[in-house]
Amino acid sequence: MRRDQVAWAGLAAMTVSFGLNFSMGVFFAPTAAAYGVSATALAVAAALGTTVTGVAQPFVGRLLDRAGAKLVLIGGLTLISASYLALALVRQTWQFVTAYMVLGGIGFAASSTLTVTTLIGRTLGGQVGPALTRAAVGINLGQLIGPWAATALFEPIGVRATYAALGAVGLAVTGILWALLPSDPVTNTVAGQAESLAGRGRILISFGLHSATLYVVILMLPKHAVEAGWSVVDAGRLVALAALAAGLTSAAMVRLQRGYRAEHLLQALYALRIVALALAVSSTAPITLIAVAVLFGAASFPIVPLTMAVVSRGLDPARMGRTLSPAWVIHQLAAAAGLALASSMHALTDSYRGYFALGLLFSVGAALLLIPSRTKELVATAA
Repeated sequence: MRRDQVAWAGLAAMTVSFGLNFSMGVFFAPTAAAYGVSATALAVAAALGTTVTGVAQPFVGRLLDRAGAKLVLIGGLTLISASYLALALVRQTWQFVTAYMVLGGIGFAASSTLTVTTLIGRTLGGQVGPALTRAAVGINLGQLIGPWAATALFEPIGVRATYAALGAVGLAVTGILWALLPSDPVTNTVAGQAESLAGRGRILISFGLHSATLYVVILMLPKHAVEAGWSVVDAGRLVALAALAAGLTSAAMVRLQRGYRAEHLLQALYALRIVALALAVSSTAPITLIAVAVLFGAASFPIVPLTMAVVSRGLDPARMGRTLSPAWVIHQLAAAAGLALASSMHALTDSYRGYFALGLLFSVGAALLLIPSRTKELVATAA
């Protein structure tokens, strides 16, 4: 595989990793009915799985620098695919939570953006921005393909068989990537110190505020729609709609980075995100929820590769795994905290609109952290 094709391999890997991770949202309602698992247990499983992903990031970072990104990526994809096969077989609530939390949480930690960023960064060096943005389109393809496939399969083959089918497809793609991906050069097999992320504090905080809302909206929007009277199938397709909008925006960002700094594009995306969350708070009408899915998807997912493009500027490729892992600890633990808080607020109010309002405030805070007068020092330090 040529150097210029690694971004496409990253796209395929992210399609599997994020597709399986975020498709869980459309499984919640039918799983509760078919397995007898309570909605609370599902929310706890999501929060715990996200926590495991966050806690595992430092270990993943060290593995990336010692074993290489290819081995870590293949291992992670194998685990997250196996989690779906396990979920097809479980019979008790604790088994469901364990499979989701351990296999899914660790698998996603090893196969998501930290690993793909490291793989591309070592291959392309300073040209990571556009390539990573292209690879990140896989996030949206996964969300588009996974939920649509799941909702199409629920009725003809059932929930358990759908879990098994998606897990098998994930393993098949993993095998192809194992055969095609070259081994990345591992130049730092001896333990050492990560580089400092000093000067990047504001964008890391904004990244945490972003993730505290991202997982809640994507995983819980289908359930929110069901509670508003939608069918399970139609509600699940909101996730696919968000993914389609995000994929189009991500593709546009590849070109826009040629003329605009990533920081300026981030500010525009946060502004659009604020509009989406304001709509989510204001109404549960069908047209409003469709608009929320489109606008939130278009604004939220491109923030991930753009943030990584800023944070990774000037970093030593040999230490990139360990250096970037704190960003993903922040990302995943903030997401887990958001899911836990959203579940608590839902238990008290029977609605997610209260947390959507809190997410609106988070997005305003993230946007303020990135205003031009505050990013000059960051840009100078990271360049």
